[in-house]
Amino acid sequence: MSASAQAPARAAGLAVVFALAIVYVVWGSTYLGIRFALEGGWPPLLAVSGARFVVAGGAMYAFLRWRGVPAPTRAQWKNLAVMGLLLLLLGNGFVVLSEQSVSSGLAAVAVASVPLWMGVFGLMYGNRPSRIEWLGIAIGFAGVVWLNAGSSLTASPAGLVFLLIAPIGWAFGSVWSRGRDLPPPFMAAAGQMLCGGVMIVAAGLLRGESLPEAPTLQGTLALAYLAVFGSIIAFSTYVWLLHNVRPVLVSSYAYVNPAIAVLLGAWLAGERFSAHDIGAMAVILAGVVTITMARVLRR
Repeated sequence: MSASAQAPARAAGLAVVFALAIVYVVWGSTYLGIRFALEGGWPPLLAVSGARFVVAGGAMYAFLRWRGVPAPTRAQWKNLAVMGLLLLLLGNGFVVLSEQSVSSGLAAVAVASVPLWMGVFGLMYGNRPSRIEWLGIAIGFAGVVWLNAGSSLTASPAGLVFLLIAPIGWAFGSVWSRGRDLPPPFMAAAGQMLCGGVMIVAAGLLRGESLPEAPTLQGTLALAYLAVFGSIIAFSTYVWLLHNVRPVLVSSYAYVNPAIAVLLGAWLAGERFSAHDIGAMAVILAGVVTITMARVLRR
């Protein structure tokens, strides 16, 4: 290969590494960002989850329309609304609610069970897991049971319920969306954030939430970080990765994000985890890795 041909290859390789680093670190750090935003006085559904998706989705939608991307059709808006309900209201909104009483690291560990639930829900659409995938699902769910049975989650019944529902909603929404009539990926992301954000804001108002009179500077900066980096930059990077590298490589975020979240929580927020919590996390991630490797072997 000539030097001129090697340069673009190296550039493409560096772009993939940089993109993966963004998804790993930024998405892993959003759990701590949620905690800081909540501690800064911002209401969970109205602002920390709902408003940031409305702002991020609105900005992406306006930019894409300015670039000439067609608006979603009426049928596509209906599908985007369902995805917003499942992935954002149930998936993200319930994680935010859980972090009112659960550490950011434990929330990330619980959400790591998403690939396990996706394997189960895939059965509804004819995607029968292989024996190794079933083994991974069994290992992962053993970790989920272990985490929920005796960790610090038991001290927060509400947080436990929210963290059981959140990955189920995200996983079912991801499986349900396959094969649906949707706009191009970036427009789909914008429309989903708009629909989900509006629903979350409405849920926050129904809960009686209201905007704070004097939120802290740290909380406000955390909310801005979630909107810009978590909702726009990281998600757009994730979509780019889906179109440029193997899906198995992209899905590696599922077992890297919890480790990032736990490390950041311990470093920046003084979160502490028992041997029980760490053991359960290791078992859950072992299940996710087993499922990923099984899919590699199947291909």
